This record gives sequence, structure tokens and C-alpha cells, in this order.
Amino acid sequence: MRERRRALVVTATALFLSVLVWFNYSAVLPQVVDAWGLTGLEAGVVFGAFQAGYLVAILPAGRLADSHSPRWLIAVGAAGTALPSLAFAAVADGVLLGAALRFLSGVFVAGVYVPGMRFLSDWFPESVRGRALGVYIGTFELGSGLSFVFATTVAAAVDWRLAVAVTSVGALAVPALMLGLTRDAPDRRETAGGFDRSLLRNRRFLAATSVYAWHNWELFGVRNWLLAFLAATPALGGALPGLIVGVMIVASGAGNVAGGWLSDRVGRARVLAGGLVASGLLSAIFGLLGGLPLVVLTAVTVLHGFVLALDSAPTSTLITEVVADQRVGSALSVQSLAGFSTTVVSPVVFGLALDRAGYALAFPTLALGAGLGLVSVAILVRLQRAQAGDTDALDPETVSEGTDD
Repeated sequence: MRERRRALVVTATALFLSVLVWFNYSAVLPQVVDAWGLTGLEAGVVFGAFQAGYLVAILPAGRLADSHSPRWLIAVGAAGTALPSLAFAAVADGVLLGAALRFLSGVFVAGVYVPGMRFLSDWFPESVRGRALGVYIGTFELGSGLSFVFATTVAAAVDWRLAVAVTSVGALAVPALMLGLTRDAPDRRETAGGFDRSLLRNRRFLAATSVYAWHNWELFGVRNWLLAFLAATPALGGALPGLIVGVMIVASGAGNVAGGWLSDRVGRARVLAGGLVASGLLSAIFGLLGGLPLVVLTAVTVLHGFVLALDSAPTSTLITEVVADQRVGSALSVQSLAGFSTTVVSPVVFGLALDRAGYALAFPTLALGAGLGLVSVAILVRLQRAQAGDTDALDPETVSEGTDD
């Protein structure tokens, strides 16, 4: 038990330090635009380069996590994430070099996120895996929010280059942490060979992946546009919108932990459905809330962040339960590829709706993602009932029904 908890703490720390790099460019974007004279398109290219690097590398990272020690992948991935980001802080002077260095960081961070889930899946049995992955994925949200806080604070006090460097250097400590304080699970099963195409014939896996993809459609659409929406509201000004966004993202970390814990106790599908209904309702009406008093608008925004993340950990946990143990890394990488691909599309759809009818119509395009996620949950339930022949079954996997470690 003690060694299992240490594995969780160390792996979550590794993710936290790496995620600070993921979002530090976004946190200092205005200063970079001014310093380099970037157009909006050029600034977007530098931002998108990181996402592109991640998407290119995520499938190979998943296969490597199945066939090699995830600890080593995380160690190499974190160091590889930090070094190009430190170079970005030191020498980047324009869109070409900046995008190239961000792309390299994106490639290497793929060696941290999914291999970390595979590593923890090896250590934690299904009865408590939801809460473990909830803590781990919650660390992603915590790092995302605090990256904005740390980087904007340092950038305001000194300059943006030091802000990027400060939020990058910590990832260099990850190799010593992962290799010195953890070991592979004793019963870990490895597999050789390439991508297992049988994953694409696993209907429960495909349904769970669909839930995650539509979850990300809503989640990242909200995050991409929330700051602009808050900045346009009469009650907010100055640095308040950025601070509220940071707190909202940290609240998503709490939502991840809560969602994972609840899914171990009441079932994955119940938590998925509840989270998607709550977030979808808030997304549908959020564009109408700009006139609320500051305290009320802040409270609703933080609540939105919490419920947006309730379904993340249960979905990833489901992936680990509906595929063979030796294919968990590959399965999680396919899930991540599908999920992050939708993050490219939903902000564009939001923007098109915004141009035509304002925020009142734009936010419901994100609620559409929650609705389609609910359809995918219904398919999961139906598949389980068909397999088990139990008309009373609700959860897609007959685990997580209140069991404990």
C-alpha cells in the first residue's frame, strides 16, 4: 500500500512539473505577441505547434508504454519537454524558431501523460483505480491553472522569458524522482509488436473513447474562450478574468479527483452521465450570465470548472478496464489522440457561432459535446447489458460498485 501511494505521488508530481510547460506560453502570450510583433495567426501557429507535437507522438508513446518501462518513458519525456522550453525562453525570437521549439516540447510531453496512466494502472487494481487516476488527471488541471498563476506573476514582475524558464526547469527533476523513488509494478505485463488493430473492433473501447472525445470538445472549448468572455463582461476588469480562469481550472482538478472517487463507489456510467448533464446545462446557459454580479458569476464559473472535469477520470479508468492489461498504453494513447483532436475543432465552431450571434449561441455549441457524450454513455450501458444479460446493469464494467482496497 505504501509503495503504491508513493508511485501515485511521484507520478502525479512528474505530470504537474511537465504540465507547467504545456501552458506557460499561453500565460505569457500577450507579452510574446508584443515582443515579436506577431499577428493573431502567427501567435496561433506557435500555440498549435505544441498540440501538433503531442498528437504526432501520442500513439508511439502508448505503444512504448506497453512494451517498455513507463518509468523510463516518463523520465525521458519530462526532460525532453523541459529542454526545448528552456531554449524557447533563452533564444526564441520569432514564429519559426518559437513554433519549432514548442513542437519539440509537445512531442516529448506525450511521453509523460499517457505512460503515467499506464504506470498507475499497473499499480492500482480496478476497485480503486478510478480514484488513483482521478488524482493523477487532477494534477493535470492543477498544473494548468497554476501555470497561469506562476507565469503571469513572474512575467509581470520581471519579464516573460524568465516566466517561461521558471515554469520549465522543474521538469528536469523528474528523471531523478521517477527512477530513484519508484519501480515497475511486480505483476506488470508487457507486450511486443506494433499497434493492436483489435482495439478498433472493441465496441466498449470505442464507445468510451467517444465519451472522452466529446468531453474534450466541451472542456477545451470552454477553456479556450472563457477568458475572452469574462474580459467582455461589465463586472470584470484588469487581471480578474485571468485569475478567475486559473481558479476555475484548479477547480477542475478537484472535479477530477471527485469523479474518480465517486466512480469507484457508485459506478463509472452514473458519474459520467451526471457530470455531462451538469456541465452541459451550464454550458448551454453560460453565454447569458455576463450580467450577473461578480460574486455570483465567479461562483458559477468555478462550479462549471468542477463539473466539467467529473467525467474525465472515470472515462480513462474505463479504458483501462475494457482492454487487455498489456494493451492499456496503446488504448489510452488512441483515446488521447481522439480526445485532443476534437480540441482543434470545437473552439473554431464556437468562434463561428460567436461571429453570427454572440456568446448566447456560441456556448450551446459546447453543450452539444456534452449531449453527444451522453449518447456515447448510453451506448456503453447498452453494450454491457447485452454482454452480461443483466437488464439491471448500469455501469459499463462490473467493477467499481462500492468496492474498496
